[in-house]
Amino acid sequence: MLTAITRAVSRAFVNCELSFIERQPIDLMKARLEHLAYESMLETLGARVISLPEAPELPDSVFVEDPAIVLEEVAIICALGTESRRKETPTIAAALETFRKLTYIKLPGTLEGGDVLRVGRKIYVGVSRRSNLEGIGQLGVIADAYGYELTAVPVGGCLHLKSAVTLLGENTLLANRAWFDWNKMDGFEWVDVHPAEPHAGNALQIGDAVRGKEFNLERLDISELQKAESGLTCSSLLFETRE
Repeated sequence: MLTAITRAVSRAFVNCELSFIERQPIDLMKARLEHLAYESMLETLGARVISLPEAPELPDSVFVEDPAIVLEEVAIICALGTESRRKETPTIAAALETFRKLTYIKLPGTLEGGDVLRVGRKIYVGVSRRSNLEGIGQLGVIADAYGYELTAVPVGGCLHLKSAVTLLGENTLLANRAWFDWNKMDGFEWVDVHPAEPHAGNALQIGDAVRGKEFNLERLDISELQKAESGLTCSSLLFETRE
């Protein structure tokens, strides 16, 4: 069964961390309504949603993608690249331990799930402000033990690798190739974002989204969440569970 772990928007959300965009006023109620619509869409698309309660003291805690990486065999709990966010990991680990064996990235290595794009048995990891070579190396050791191939991809101009590129399905990637070294990612077909929409490289793929060149699209307004450097993938941890 497809399972999605989410977490309610914190009342401290307006104090979120920012790296690449200017701070704007955030309407907390609108952000919460957008997140509820997001969870509803996940359920409509067949996911069982496990919604964790608000963490009122942790502004960025709605972005559950960053504290963990879930593979079929194991869940990797990350050492987040921003110190203020590291208190997010214990509750994510507790939610995941029901479903997966846990292993941990350890400081001084840093790693965030937003930098990790998995395509089958290949894992691409952004070398970014949030994920360093030490953390990526630790992930590489874990991934190799389970038969995954890891490639480090330099990122510039955005927060995470998946801010710039995400999987649409099969062998097709949606991307803003100006923001990362796409030459490190061989053998893919590319759908390039329009120059007027540089942040459009982040899409959330569920099920068989690509059939030839046809796409099944569902649209969500996350304009308020985006003021915190969010993309669609940021607000959920998606994985298959074995009943």
